[in-house]
Amino acid sequence: MTEESASNKETRELYSMLHQEYTIMTEYRMLQTENLRGIYVIPSYESSFLWYGVIFVRSGLYEGGVFRFTITLPEKFPDDETPVLTFVSNLYHPAIDASTGLLSLREVFPMWDKKRDHVWQILKYLHIIFDNLSIKVPANTEAACMYKTNRKFFMQKVRECVVTSIDHIYDDPPTEDKHYITFKPYDPDIHEKAKDIMLTAFKPTEGATQGMSWVQQGCYQPFSKEETMS
Repeated sequence: MTEESASNKETRELYSMLHQEYTIMTEYRMLQTENLRGIYVIPSYESSFLWYGVIFVRSGLYEGGVFRFTITLPEKFPDDETPVLTFVSNLYHPAIDASTGLLSLREVFPMWDKKRDHVWQILKYLHIIFDNLSIKVPANTEAACMYKTNRKFFMQKVRECVVTSIDHIYDDPPTEDKHYITFKPYDPDIHEKAKDIMLTAFKPTEGATQGMSWVQQGCYQPFSKEETMS
């Protein structure tokens, strides 16, 4: 290989890498334009191919659960197979493999089409699986069977997952990655100041109205502000 052809190859590889990084960044920015209620995602500090996420389930059988997950993009994304969503939190669900935590995406993404398919659509699917548990090709056949034949047992297992997720919400991160999503217990010295700053920053102009998403202390449900007597 001549020096010129080697230089051209390096240039093409650099362009390909930068184009891929731009594509991944664009995919992440798309999340901001979608109504992904209760879902928070951020790429790893170490690698743009690994994203950390958490979902606060606000309705349905899993209401109150706070479940962690990761999204892993394939090496040749978007010219490759479907990204992988893996739950870190224990979840008893027909669409989630009990041993690996993998969310089955076969029904919605049988083949990944880079022109049509996007990561935000996978996150939209998260909302669907918590509202609709009738999975055609379940990843957890036991959970699918119990949902249909023994709803009491199924609900007991679901409740265990919800309680466990809340019990472990303040656990130390399993990684030193700076972008891993963490939560801290309520500290008035920190959080009251932050709340005052936010309320001041979003104070509506005169004559305008603006709603606030209150969350009562010790609760993870929005619009749960404690009622006061007027």
